[in-house]
Amino acid sequence: MTVLTSTEITEGLQSDLSAVTEQISRTQEYIDRYLPSVLSFGLRLLFAVIVFLVGARLIKLLRKFIRRSMERAGADVGLMQFLDSLLKVIFYFVLIMLIASGFGVDTTSVMALVGSAGLTIGLAFQGSLSNFAGGVLLLLIKPFKVGDYIIYVADNLEGTVTEVQMFYTTLLTADNRRVVIPNGVLSNNSLVNVTAQDKRRLDIDVGIGYDSDLKLAKELCEKLLNQEEKILDDQEHIVVVDSLADSAVMLKLRFWVRPEDYWNTKWRMTEKVKILFDENGIEIPFNQVDVNIKSAGASD
Repeated sequence: MTVLTSTEITEGLQSDLSAVTEQISRTQEYIDRYLPSVLSFGLRLLFAVIVFLVGARLIKLLRKFIRRSMERAGADVGLMQFLDSLLKVIFYFVLIMLIASGFGVDTTSVMALVGSAGLTIGLAFQGSLSNFAGGVLLLLIKPFKVGDYIIYVADNLEGTVTEVQMFYTTLLTADNRRVVIPNGVLSNNSLVNVTAQDKRRLDIDVGIGYDSDLKLAKELCEKLLNQEEKILDDQEHIVVVDSLADSAVMLKLRFWVRPEDYWNTKWRMTEKVKILFDENGIEIPFNQVDVNIKSAGASD
């Protein structure tokens, strides 16, 4: 077993103390050199967070003020939604530029860079730019507004318009599905605005047998039309023989209703016609074919 002398112990302690002192000195040097920069960056970061939170709150209040001003002016809901989404992007871009300038970023250089990259961005996002242009076109032409029921003919999509945003228009279908259609597609294709007018014509076709009482069938149908509350009285409603089909005489009930009453009235009237014809012995025939068979020995 090795026994250290007092001199060796003293030298070891002095060596350890010297190392600790050197480490402390180095740490102090690092603190003196980097702490001001870290504190400065931390303060700027904290200031940036506060500015962003305050700016986001101000943007929200400003958007609300603009929406209320447009509502008082009677602006279209679709226009308000479109401008709101556009202003949101612009306001947040300005806010980010202000925060970036606080970190010493040259915003002029950034804007120049964004401008020079505009062509590249435009090529990369042709679809989005097309949708944005389509949204502007929809707002200018106004083929529909929020609350209208439209049919997008190309894909056979239909529903009530709930939102018109910068790039997309949202429909709510009758079975409560949310359909999102790009504005560029809507502006370049045919669509039907079902609720653009305050009334809609409804036609119901029903066939009766050739042996049935035609006059009685027409009288019953006319009676139904006169009793139906949803039919517009100031518009013409008629019952006519539309055609003579292979197996039936086709009657057409033609009348006008409000757009929101269209489907319920159609279903209700179709059911009432069937029940009334059954009660009065009027046949509603199905397609049938008469086959005549001649025996082999029959004379011509």
